[in-house]
Amino acid sequence: MIRPLSRTALVLDIVGAALLFVVLTPMSLVFYAPVPGGGSFGIAAAAMVVASVLMFGGVAIGRLAPGLALAAAWAGAIVQMLAGFGPLPIDFAILMVLYATSAWGTRRVLWWGFGSALLGGLVAALFMVFVSGVSFGSGSGWEQVTTGTLLLALSAMALGFAWVCGLLWRVILRARRTRAAQLQAESLAVEEQERVRIARDMHDIVAHSLAVVIAQADGARYAAAVKPEMATEALGTIAQTARGALSDVRMLLTQLRHRQGDGPQPTLADLEALFAQVRQAGIEPRVTVDPMPPGEPPGAIQLAVYRILQEALTNAIRHGDGAVDVHLAWLPDRVDIDVRNTVSREAVVGQGGHGVIGMRERAQLAGGSLQAERRGTQFVVHASLPIGVSE
Repeated sequence: MIRPLSRTALVLDIVGAALLFVVLTPMSLVFYAPVPGGGSFGIAAAAMVVASVLMFGGVAIGRLAPGLALAAAWAGAIVQMLAGFGPLPIDFAILMVLYATSAWGTRRVLWWGFGSALLGGLVAALFMVFVSGVSFGSGSGWEQVTTGTLLLALSAMALGFAWVCGLLWRVILRARRTRAAQLQAESLAVEEQERVRIARDMHDIVAHSLAVVIAQADGARYAAAVKPEMATEALGTIAQTARGALSDVRMLLTQLRHRQGDGPQPTLADLEALFAQVRQAGIEPRVTVDPMPPGEPPGAIQLAVYRILQEALTNAIRHGDGAVDVHLAWLPDRVDIDVRNTVSREAVVGQGGHGVIGMRERAQLAGGSLQAERRGTQFVVHASLPIGVSE
């Protein structure tokens, strides 16, 4: 029944309720208390103060415990009626408590507040007609019914209006929470996509560069005793490949740290340098481009083509027998990529790693598809990426 509430909010509620008590209680005593000198003046005044304390006590804890606040308001109203008082300025506290029940109460307290608004309107109308003697006209039976009906409608409307206002605020708060949760979910999704993209780029860069470095290191080790100049050339290739990989990794880490844009990305113009690295690793790519690109392909397509070829050639370096066939077909509405290399029977490609998954993700992000499978002694990677109809 007690909601979590900050100390600042609770202090503000208590101070506000105290100020209303200080203002409205004397006003009620001055204008609505019995005439001094009567035997019941002191008792009636004390009853009014007690009722006011209960009602504004409910206001003070309206956000903290709406159910208890509603009970306190009912207790104050009962004390007020037992003392014989009709509507008073202190009854403004009842409206505030009803607002609190529908704005911050649980579902059960919400409907308790609704029932209290209806029942409170009925009790107030009956009290004013039969106890306070409020009547329009001569006070006959029919006129009492008319007066009671009118007072019931006015009381229910006043109490119901406070409850409805709280309900509207409840809806607004719920919409805010829903929107905040939606924004948080979208933010987490974007962050996850960014992590996956960076992990994919990191894998493409590091796996390819390490494959080249390992192949060159193995070649240099065997050639060092026979042809030292070849070992020196291999070491130079290793250093060049490592520097390029380090530069790409630094760029990715900068994007991750500062949440910047993609920055410079490989294009079709960088394919020749990629093929040169593969040749230096001891693999001869046989490249065929037919037909040629009809124009300048979109940057996203160029990046996808480069990364798919990079990973496919990395697999060829790691599992191939020294040759790989690369075919690019730039059709008017799509580009087809076909990479084939012979693998040994013991080689297991695409299992336990992220290369094939990364290639497939890149193709899907570009709106295309990719299949990578072993066909006999060959491992075949085939991708089709849409590029739109050229004008």
